[in-house]
Amino acid sequence: MSIYLILMIVFSIATLVGLWKIFEKAGKPGWTVLVPFYNLYIWLKIIRKPIWWYIFLLIPFINVFMILLMIVELVKCFKKYGLGAQALGAVFPFAYLPYLGFSKEETYLDPLKRPVIKKSALREWVDAIIFAVIAASIIRIFLIEAYTIPTSSMEKSLLVGDYLFVSKISFGPKVPNTPLSFPFVHHTLPLTKETKSYVEWIKLPYNRFPGLSKIKNMDVVVFNYPDGDTLCTAFQSNASYYALIKQFGRDAVWNNPSYFGNVIARPVDKRENFIKRCIGIPGDTIVIRDQVVLINGQEEKNPGSKEYKYLVRTDGSTINKNKLDKLNVTEYGLVDNMGTYEMTLTDQAAEAIKSYANIRQIERLHQPANAWDPNIFPFDSAYHWNVDNYGPIVIPKKGVTVPINLQNLCLYKRIIDVFEENDLAVNDGKIFINGKESNSYTFKMDYYWMMGDNRHNSADSRFWGFVPEDHVVGKAVFVWLSLDPNKSIFSGKIRFNKIFRLIK
Repeated sequence: MSIYLILMIVFSIATLVGLWKIFEKAGKPGWTVLVPFYNLYIWLKIIRKPIWWYIFLLIPFINVFMILLMIVELVKCFKKYGLGAQALGAVFPFAYLPYLGFSKEETYLDPLKRPVIKKSALREWVDAIIFAVIAASIIRIFLIEAYTIPTSSMEKSLLVGDYLFVSKISFGPKVPNTPLSFPFVHHTLPLTKETKSYVEWIKLPYNRFPGLSKIKNMDVVVFNYPDGDTLCTAFQSNASYYALIKQFGRDAVWNNPSYFGNVIARPVDKRENFIKRCIGIPGDTIVIRDQVVLINGQEEKNPGSKEYKYLVRTDGSTINKNKLDKLNVTEYGLVDNMGTYEMTLTDQAAEAIKSYANIRQIERLHQPANAWDPNIFPFDSAYHWNVDNYGPIVIPKKGVTVPINLQNLCLYKRIIDVFEENDLAVNDGKIFINGKESNSYTFKMDYYWMMGDNRHNSADSRFWGFVPEDHVVGKAVFVWLSLDPNKSIFSGKIRFNKIFRLIK
């Protein structure tokens, strides 16, 4: 049994015991605290609140806010009108409610007999702000959160400048690893470059509430960057710390802060948010053959609009920018002075460009099979893989045991050592896990394989491997606004044909 579960049980019992004594002080039977649903009805009677409040108590996660509000009202019944006492009750009910219940000095006062307390204008504002912050934080943590698309890795399914909502309840909201943090920001305080927005005095283990569904192939998923446990602050997630180590060496990265910045670590929930399409779910076998993705032997059925890089050769003339804008081509540039372009295109855009009078040749860029790219996971020459020819690779599934040896350890090393927090060592050609020689490993979590629809311009699982289940944030569901970063407000900045759309 985890320490988190033990603490939850202890805190819950303490809170119930405190409520039992408070119910008795209010003239209600203490045992009613133990009756689900009925106890909330009695509680509303004690604090003299209307029965329609009960409706919100039945709505998942909104009921968390309602319980906090009811605790504050209960504290007021003991003549605790100060903000400090009410905050103590809301934050530490397992300690404060037993105090109110067992203390002989603390007596219950019916709200109907309570004197009217006139609040100052400042107190009114403070109460309103606290109310709004708590309500919005609960919605953001447990229900839905707004995100912005910063890069082109998901074009043309999602565009740079798309503003979207991500559903936390689709796959089940997870308990924050770092619950003490500044509201409404991610990992860094506003107007600062490196100041943490969170403290790690309290660190909670991974725990996820039940969701509405499981992650399916082709779902668009937001997740915490798996390579983001360690990073260089000058690069953030734009360049993986581990890739920088490979390129420059550990001593250079750690001893040159003027170029690399500081080397820092982040907990799971404060790592950078990425958005990709889930190509493989636990147990799937993924293969990429000549840019065609096969899932368990079947070609992917992708509702998105995939893009690839092309070389476009003209007769020496330039391509009209307005024509490219109409095709929604955003990534292109000349590669020589003979009219050769490199463009990122969908199949439809490539076919349209072929018809231009000044086009002499159009060719999709392609890496041949067995051309090893050392920047591709698992970064081992035994696996001659690249972005266009990859695998086969089996996505790890919770409870499944796989054989491990020196040849395939590169596939699972990070899972064993980092994600699932084992002590992994290799000595004299033998593998040791937690001090015990091992030739197999049983996964503790499910894992996923994520790829961007912009297949030649996406930092995804091909570059850093598997995404653990505890890194999954939610499902991208709806684009409510789309702004073109390259246009002004008077020249088509708002993409009206891209707003209010479901994400597929």
